[in-house]
Amino acid sequence: MILETTEDDYAALLRGQAPRGLLWLDPPVAPPDILAMLADVAAGVRAHFAPASWLIAAEGELVGLCSITRPPADGAVDLGYGIAPGRQGRGHMRAALRAIAAWADARPDVAALTAETAEQNIASQRVLARAGFARVGTRVDAEDGPLIRWRYAAG
Repeated sequence: MILETTEDDYAALLRGQAPRGLLWLDPPVAPPDILAMLADVAAGVRAHFAPASWLIAAEGELVGLCSITRPPADGAVDLGYGIAPGRQGRGHMRAALRAIAAWADARPDVAALTAETAEQNIASQRVLARAGFARVGTRVDAEDGPLIRWRYAAG
């Protein structure tokens, strides 16, 4: 299940609490510095577009997050995501991406969803492919190295 995030959700996460009565995992979805960065990104995106991100929940637990990484350009919504280490490999991200794809299909202002994965991140590549994304290219990032670009055509 995906839940659109609010500023209150990020405030709870930054206090080390799962929002909305969800259970907090140990280890959590992301370390505090990453959660702070995601809260800042969400605030920046939310100023121009909503939703800015989603909580990913399963069986009453907060298992992951999916964020729009920047305000959409030309109808393309770029996603970043993560699942808590202890909950990976259970289909949570694939289900979340499919729900987000359905959201995108219903939005006339969203033409595509995009994402990038490291060349070595085979699990993330499989998740994207199974959620209907197609590999559309590569690029080299100064910080992250070689990346594979993915796209889901909405509509």
